[in-house]
Amino acid sequence: MDTNLYDEFGNYIGPEIEDDDEEEELQQRSDQDEVMTSASPASPSQQQDGGARTNGNGMELSTTSSSSSSSSSAVHTRAIVLHEDKRYYPDANEVYPDAETMVQDEDTQPLTVPIIAPPKVRNFEKVEKEFPALSYQREYLVDMLAYPHLSRNIALIGHLHHGKTTFMDMLVHQTHLKKWSSSKSTRYTDTRNDEQDRALSIKATPMSLVVPNTEGKSYLLNIMDTPGHVNFSDEVTASIRLCDGVVLVVDACEGVMMQTERLLKHALNEKLPVVLFVNKIDRLILELKLPPTDAYFKLKHTIDEINVFIEKNMVGTDEEKAARRLSPDLGNVLFGSSQLGFCFTLASFAKIYSKAHAPTSATAKLGPIDHVAFSQRLWGDIYFHPEQRNFKRKAPAPNAPRSFVQFVLDPIYKIFTQVLGEAKEDLTSCLSEIGIHLKGEEYALDSQPLLKLVCSQFFGRSGGFVDMVVAHIPDPRAGARSRVPHIYTGPLDSPIAKAMMECDPKGPLMIHITKLYPKQDCSAFDAFGRVFSGTIKTGDRVRVLGEGYIPDEDEDDMIEQDVTDLWLHEARYRVDVDKATAGNWVLIGGVDPSIMKTATITSANIDDDEPAHIFRPLKFNTTSVMKVAVEPINPSELPKMLDGLRKINKTYPLAVTKVEESGEHVILGTGELYLDCILHDLRKMYAEIEIKVDDPVVTFSETVVETSSIKCFAETPNKRNKLTMVVEPLEKQIADDILNEEISFGTMDTKSRTAILQKKYGWDLLASRNVWAFGPDMEGGSNVLVDDTIPGEVNKALLGSIRESVVQGFQWASREGPLCEEPIRNVKFKVVGASIASEPVHRGGGQIIPTARRVAYSAFLTATPRLMEPYYISEIQAPTDPLCVAAVYTVLQKRRGHVISEGPKPGTPLQIVKALLPAIDSFGFETDLRAHTQGEAFC
Repeated sequence: MDTNLYDEFGNYIGPEIEDDDEEEELQQRSDQDEVMTSASPASPSQQQDGGARTNGNGMELSTTSSSSSSSSSAVHTRAIVLHEDKRYYPDANEVYPDAETMVQDEDTQPLTVPIIAPPKVRNFEKVEKEFPALSYQREYLVDMLAYPHLSRNIALIGHLHHGKTTFMDMLVHQTHLKKWSSSKSTRYTDTRNDEQDRALSIKATPMSLVVPNTEGKSYLLNIMDTPGHVNFSDEVTASIRLCDGVVLVVDACEGVMMQTERLLKHALNEKLPVVLFVNKIDRLILELKLPPTDAYFKLKHTIDEINVFIEKNMVGTDEEKAARRLSPDLGNVLFGSSQLGFCFTLASFAKIYSKAHAPTSATAKLGPIDHVAFSQRLWGDIYFHPEQRNFKRKAPAPNAPRSFVQFVLDPIYKIFTQVLGEAKEDLTSCLSEIGIHLKGEEYALDSQPLLKLVCSQFFGRSGGFVDMVVAHIPDPRAGARSRVPHIYTGPLDSPIAKAMMECDPKGPLMIHITKLYPKQDCSAFDAFGRVFSGTIKTGDRVRVLGEGYIPDEDEDDMIEQDVTDLWLHEARYRVDVDKATAGNWVLIGGVDPSIMKTATITSANIDDDEPAHIFRPLKFNTTSVMKVAVEPINPSELPKMLDGLRKINKTYPLAVTKVEESGEHVILGTGELYLDCILHDLRKMYAEIEIKVDDPVVTFSETVVETSSIKCFAETPNKRNKLTMVVEPLEKQIADDILNEEISFGTMDTKSRTAILQKKYGWDLLASRNVWAFGPDMEGGSNVLVDDTIPGEVNKALLGSIRESVVQGFQWASREGPLCEEPIRNVKFKVVGASIASEPVHRGGGQIIPTARRVAYSAFLTATPRLMEPYYISEIQAPTDPLCVAAVYTVLQKRRGHVISEGPKPGTPLQIVKALLPAIDSFGFETDLRAHTQGEAFC
């Protein structure tokens, strides 16, 4: 059927049709021609042109084997054709002759799946669509990277919901010219959607801001906003490795919590200077309704509690401990309320008085107020004597207020009272007296936004915070002198170490990578780190050194990459830069494929005579004890899940993914929330598949409680060597000191280690001098291998030749114990005898390593082995209601919990219960606790 003869409606539009008689005559002639053609053979010329010829009317006639079908169709052209048998359009086989045609009787595509699916947009983060307007020029920010003495690298650390992210919002609102909501929390550094939904930080997020101090001088502050939840302490560890100091954020109402102490201790172990920000002082006024004097004692108690903790846990001399003391009169304590948008130190508050009481013609003789001397008299038991116009430690009257109460808290209380209690007319006159002028519509705001507006105008920008940070946290040059010896594994007298300690931008390139941030489509990562020396530029060829890299020994963990991009990470946007000099933070693109947790980046053309060593891997203050087994619901999607697990291992510092002997893929994390976030990322971001998750379990540890009952020995497979070993419990204090790196192989020589073991723990000279290794890791392992052999009985030279093999077998055994293949803890392994073959070929590693492992197992099993289960220290806040506290005890008893302390929280109507809770019984504990206490108790 020729479709060109009909229009789209089926109407005939071709040439005029002849009469029926003429059609019948032409049809008969055509039939006769076909019969004659089929009866006579084809001529050669017809065969050559494909077996076709043309009749007199110019129509092509087929002469192939299909002529019979053509004849049949020609005969039946006058037959009646039903409507459903008519063909108006060609078949698919006619249009696409070479294509495969498939016919389906029913639709296999579900109705829930659209025929044409919309484009898939992967959106897991909140990103600025355009570069935001700033209070400074972008070029000014980039230019300040070249002046390290004008920059500070700091981290905000603290307990959950103590106001770290809100404080970052306050700084962002002051530097980003945008209309912000005064009633809704922005949480600008919580870039992930699940962080916004959960209202807590999961990832540490950096920002680089140019903020002026009280004198108007601008500084570049590289600030890291860290999570406060205990499960994400690994993010804090990765963050403070790049910093020169930390800002400890404490809620004025809740005070020092357990997580506050843990993070503070971790910062002290990292030898970082600490400054304090007492946040949410508005809660003392609005929630606790404390009078000014009681508020002062509450603040003083919080600061004293932190100072006592520092003095107790800091390692150093008395002078070093005294230098770490926190006090408002020293300028290292900041007060404020990030929710209301203000903060101040005593010096910045004194400047407010200095400006308000500037000398006039009548008071010119008195001169200006010395705000520095004034601020040093605003804390402690110091009183103002109005008659003599001076400050003394003796009160002028029995109930006289202290200077901090009189000059700091009383004005704040009055502002709060006036804003919340006065009418618009009275408030206008009151605010105008202190230089605050609001618009007419601003007086109609709710009390909270109005109070925020008044406080922000009264206290101004966050200049007090900048003054405190600049004065008490060193710049990158000064900070590198104390940081490099603590984190660099190479010799400190090498040119590379000297360049890093001098923060030399012209020295050899050395960058410490501690974080990996995913791209928007989660297909790759960008590496975040700090440039310790040298200058990195876009397009440079660099070497990426992994955690297992050892110069001249193990150089497999090294790869060369090209730097494709450089940015300054600004939470929801990035600032492109061409280069980054020493002392700055930088986000690097194109170097992530070989990085798993941390890495060291150096120049590709570095001198091999002075090789670069790596930075020390991160030392965490917690461990991963919870684990779950995962598998894809669709087995064909296993490669996707494996790729997702590799990405999970990159982005979570403490996440561990491994394959058990049973073939299960296991993920280890620090807690329930940690694993929940990992599984969310695996399903939604990295693998995009449905996975099946088994019930969570915990990891155990193996130990002994007695000395081995007999001396155990093991022979090598060739019967040429024999090792004898005994096992005994290790003193708990030694294990803690090893974990805290107070006793170390990497940073301590044999003489120093021997002296500590002799003087502090009473070890004999032979044992303390012959400590071979710690296990399962040489740094931070809680097991000790000691050579306790007597020179007259054992050939020390031959024993020393197999020392490395024995150490490897010992560490293998302590990594996978004999009871249930769990790590061994707090055990001392003593080699008491050895018979070694004199030929080197008979004492190779293949003979010694498994033998050392077997003899360690034998000695361990004869020393009364035990399993140790992990437990959490839970801090529970509850009202003082006896029924609520009793419900807390009931929940703990159901889960084998043990209360270790209970007492009131000073200055608050809360009761604090501290308890030990087995990790295996902690699943769902928080939900169960809130259900039994009607939501009044929380942990």
